[in-house]
Amino acid sequence: MEPAVTTRWIPDAVEQTREFDDFDAIVRLYWPRVFRFALASLRDRDAAESVAQDCFHKAYRARERFRGDSSLSTWLMQIAVNLVHDCHRNRRLCFWNRTRAAAPEFDLISKSLVQGGASPETALLAKERIAAVWAAVAKLSDRQRTVFLLRFVEELDLLEIAAVTGLREGTVKVHLFRALEAVRKRMGENQ
Repeated sequence: MEPAVTTRWIPDAVEQTREFDDFDAIVRLYWPRVFRFALASLRDRDAAESVAQDCFHKAYRARERFRGDSSLSTWLMQIAVNLVHDCHRNRRLCFWNRTRAAAPEFDLISKSLVQGGASPETALLAKERIAAVWAAVAKLSDRQRTVFLLRFVEELDLLEIAAVTGLREGTVKVHLFRALEAVRKRMGENQ
């Protein structure tokens, strides 16, 4: 059996190690992705900024240990996923988890997704639907929520999610399937 040909270019370890020479460029390039994932996971802007900052701080401190087994993006997202899991386990964030429904990010997200020419009724329905999806996602298990957000917020493919989470591709598929079913059920869209 011949090896599969991929069209995606993955830099080798030497090239990726050279990227660490300009760490500011790494932060500029990957900050939006890490922050967006943290915000979608935690739904608290301050906590998401802390996670993103901690992610890059940990990456900078561990840059010499980066082996290049995965892409730099995957490595950073692994760090971010672990930090988000730590936040969920941290009891001090319980207050923020209870009050996150009132976070202003919901309004910002829903406004950006609603088309400008929509009627007020359509805009309100879209906003309510987005809030319902976020509420359904919030009730998922940590692993299902992580897989769901990596797939639909960060638009990672299944292999990238597997690399980020340390799960096998089949396990990622199962968690994604169960997450989708749970969200659909909570939204009343059983098919």
